[in-house]
Amino acid sequence: MFAVPDNTLLRPENPALRHPVRVALEVAADRDRWKHLLRYDPEERFATLVEKDGQQEVWLMSWLPGQRTDLHDHAVASGAFTLVSGRLTEAVARRAPGGRAVTELHALSAGQSRVFGPGYVHEVRNDGPDPAVSVHVYRDAGRAMRPYHLDPLGGPVLD
Repeated sequence: MFAVPDNTLLRPENPALRHPVRVALEVAADRDRWKHLLRYDPEERFATLVEKDGQQEVWLMSWLPGQRTDLHDHAVASGAFTLVSGRLTEAVARRAPGGRAVTELHALSAGQSRVFGPGYVHEVRNDGPDPAVSVHVYRDAGRAMRPYHLDPLGGPVLD
């Protein structure tokens, strides 16, 4: 056991040093923080800003069955997303060493997260029978989305 002097100050955590997955999991677990914002749009995936500060933006998204993003990256942004409920599939497109196109599929269920960085090309979709809800954290550039198309031989190509 040790003694802490009375004049010891607790330094607050620097939010900029927190991993975006930690932020996404924390926001996802605190439903009171976003439940009043949740909507489902029958036409397209719903997205709304939950909070924003100098370092990051936190977004809430809902996905009805069949809704998806197009193939995209987030420019120079980095971040993460966490699935709150339902199921989503993420398809990551990249060029492998040697130049051939590679697509990796990741099936996500509630509580699972994915991380992304600059130039990370992916699409996300709800292939399941139930709605899905996710929390996304974007750092360094907000929620920018640059469109891509997939060259079957060469990989993702910026439009």
